[in-house]
Amino acid sequence: MTETPESETERVTRLLRGEILDGVRLPGERLVERELAAALEVSRVPVREALKALVGEGLVTLRPRSWAVVRTFTDSDIADLTEVRAAFEPLTFRLAAERRTREGIERLHAVLDEQLRAARAGNALVARRKAADFHEIVTELASNELLVEIERPLRSRMRWLLTQHDDLVAVAEQHQELFTAIANRDVAEAERLAGEHLVRSRDLRRGQN
Repeated sequence: MTETPESETERVTRLLRGEILDGVRLPGERLVERELAAALEVSRVPVREALKALVGEGLVTLRPRSWAVVRTFTDSDIADLTEVRAAFEPLTFRLAAERRTREGIERLHAVLDEQLRAARAGNALVARRKAADFHEIVTELASNELLVEIERPLRSRMRWLLTQHDDLVAVAEQHQELFTAIANRDVAEAERLAGEHLVRSRDLRRGQN
């Protein structure tokens, strides 16, 4: 199947999203249409549309006239995201253990391998990206369209939340345990480990403060 070419707006959105999630653009940093257009060698129209899209994803806050800022997540924002994650993640991992396919398990294993290698090498950027990829693939393995629809508008914010840790190896090893439960179709264990993973994730974030 031929893939649809990426539009200028999609490209700019993807690039800016990646820079925000990877910490290249820091919270509170100004995003000026004119400057971004010049740097990316595009007109201001795709930049304007990209900023609107990122506002919808919860990563950018618009300011008057022609600039915006990278969103600063408050303690309240993080608490809200954590509560939503706690409501959906045990269900997601349970369904993934029930419904996973061979192809899905292979994809999940490949991402986990990349995360483990990056974590053990101290490559924080790749380890965090792959940690977020791991969770997104598990959502796909749950094979529940409504769950995907609910998750989609929150995806960027959840990816941001999932990168807020420094103990790369600990998170990768937790994912390894979760992978084993899913691969073995151990529904109860997958759900239990998902709950435990949430608690450990909160503890790791607290340890950074």
